Amino acid sequence: MIHYALKCKDDHRFDSWFQSAKAFDKLKAAGMVACSVCGSTKVDRDLMAPRVAQGGKRDKAPESAPAAPLSAPASPAEQALAELKAHVEKNSDYVGRDFVREARAMHEGEQPQRSIHGEARADEARKLMEDGVSIAPLPFRPSRKTN
Repeated sequence: MIHYALKCKDDHRFDSWFQSAKAFDKLKAAGMVACSVCGSTKVDRDLMAPRVAQGGKRDKAPESAPAAPLSAPASPAEQALAELKAHVEKNSDYVGRDFVREARAMHEGEQPQRSIHGEARADEARKLMEDGVSIAPLPFRPSRKTN
């Protein structure tokens, strides 16, 4: 595995792991490496310091600079997304794959109105919108679906 510091054309900086340098080049050429902030696929490796093991001993992070946990937001955009996710999950019911049925039933007055979130295929979501059901895609996966 290889760790790269990356930046997009808009100078957003982020990092990611790849199987190898060759794998990074192949994914980049296929347009599959995208900025974690804006989604741009115009991404290049950024300047970074190499990590070199010394004498078989494990590298330790400097005591003065503890590593941030992977679950901590790395940018203001990630912080805003985390806050949005927390708000949605606190103030709505997760209905999973029943989202389309539940949303349609509320729209047609068969069930009382309430805030819900769940999952729908693109064609199902499009049909709901065509039928006048107010829905919006969420920019995150429900907590129940993450590792």
